Amino acid sequence: MSKESYFIGIDVGTGSVRAAIIDIDGKLVSLDVQPIITHNPQHDIYEQSTDNIWINISKCVRNIMQVSGLSPENIKGIGFDATCSLVVLDKHGLPQSVDASSNFTNNDLNIILWADHRAIEQADRINATKHEVLRYVGEKISPEMEIPKTLWLKENLPKEKWDSIGQLMDLPDFLTYKATGSTARSTCSLTCKFSYLPQHKESGWMPRFFEKIGLGCLIEEGFARLGGNDPSSVLGPGKPVGSGLTEEAAKELGLFSGTPVGAAIIDAYAGAVATLGATPFEDERTDMLNSLTQSLKTNGPSRLAIICGTSSCHITMAPSPLFVQGVWGPYQSVLIEDMFCAEGGQSSTGQLIDFIVNTHPAIEEAKEKSNETGQSIYAYLANHLVVLQERQGLKHVQALTKYLHIYPDFHGNRSPLADPTLRGSIVGLSLDKSIDDLALRYLATLQAIACQTRQIIEALNKQKYVIDTLCMSGGLCKSPLFVQILADVTHCRIIMPESTDAAVVIGAAMLGMKASGISSELWEIMVKFGRASNSVVNPTKDEELKDINSRRYNVFLSMLEDQYRYRKMMG
Repeated sequence: MSKESYFIGIDVGTGSVRAAIIDIDGKLVSLDVQPIITHNPQHDIYEQSTDNIWINISKCVRNIMQVSGLSPENIKGIGFDATCSLVVLDKHGLPQSVDASSNFTNNDLNIILWADHRAIEQADRINATKHEVLRYVGEKISPEMEIPKTLWLKENLPKEKWDSIGQLMDLPDFLTYKATGSTARSTCSLTCKFSYLPQHKESGWMPRFFEKIGLGCLIEEGFARLGGNDPSSVLGPGKPVGSGLTEEAAKELGLFSGTPVGAAIIDAYAGAVATLGATPFEDERTDMLNSLTQSLKTNGPSRLAIICGTSSCHITMAPSPLFVQGVWGPYQSVLIEDMFCAEGGQSSTGQLIDFIVNTHPAIEEAKEKSNETGQSIYAYLANHLVVLQERQGLKHVQALTKYLHIYPDFHGNRSPLADPTLRGSIVGLSLDKSIDDLALRYLATLQAIACQTRQIIEALNKQKYVIDTLCMSGGLCKSPLFVQILADVTHCRIIMPESTDAAVVIGAAMLGMKASGISSELWEIMVKFGRASNSVVNPTKDEELKDINSRRYNVFLSMLEDQYRYRKMMG
């Protein structure tokens, strides 16, 4: 392709839509972000609107095209990623309500967001079956997945509304449907979130599972509402969908009809696309490209993509299926053909940091001071920690929280325990309401998130993974303090993306590259066009700091054991 070839990526996160243009070398050209609306009537209920999301996608795409000065003919491919949220459409392809607070009459609210935990009871009943399908989700299905949510809908919608549903789609697949008119599903969404079995085991759906959990009605209709009943309509990441952009979608986006659209993936996997093949070292990149098959088998099991946003996802892959308790997968061909992905995660990371910081009595005072110095609140707190370190004469910032510890499962545990009922805890609180105390709680939260990441890595490595490199993307990349703590606690080197703000959406754009025909191998695109920053963050070699982190990790594990012990005591 010529130097005048460009690609668009569209990323729908929890709170915003991003669109980006990358050039033929994978370099970011233009980026736009627009907020989206979330309806949160109860603490565990989160709903969104496909209409609201598509309107903001259109705004983003038009903005990046205007800023870049490119014309539609320059755009050779488009890729989408999104959160793994459940979209409900009626038999005419129109939004259908999931909102119980309106008695299911508000059709604007037709998405159950990934973070919604209304289906905990349904997930518990599904898990009680101990069906073989559950092996592929770490033995326990999460209420964040689409099958428990589908069961909730069947049990809570009036019968006429359940019967009127035409499509139950993961949000990434809805976006390609909206763009192309094709109801083809992605291997990524169906396998990871709909209990579509990996092809090495059985082809597609397992009817006995759906019968046993109370969704036998889906069998009778040939799984038409879930899709995937025709294997040819289940597409690997980046494979062309339909005939490209429809005339209607092209008009809304300001692009040409027929522009190739790649099969979508879940947002975390887009972060993996952008980072797992990236390296700042040209000799390493050359070696990987010269032996793509071998580099995939070697780097797959040793690299872990960590996509840090509202929540965090951890994705790695191996050439053979490896089962890990409490970790989702192995998922075949959801990222790279015939590779098996394992997916761990933390349900609340960026969200947890915001909660700890924004509920502290000193937050307004801290915001005023951060504004005065032109820093974000988090940069201000990181600098304030250095002041406290110097004031106390400590060698390491991490020693400030010697007697302050946080267990981070404020929104339940995704991995490696798969227990959505777990809750957070704090040990070491005082009556201090100062900025000093706020900064210490911020630090303890970062340390807690890092400790849980280590716990996930240890679970993976016990099952023949050899994780020694973390490939990061997402908002927490902006915190040098967190990145160094993560390297120190996990004992892994960290490769950072060239663009901390856009790594995930760049991964989506790489799907557009694949759809355009630039390469038939996604791994080649990941290695050739993945762009890492020039620096690698290495774990500490300081023995004193290693000891501090080791003791803190032991406290973390003890806090988890204590929570289960307290529950047993209370009956």
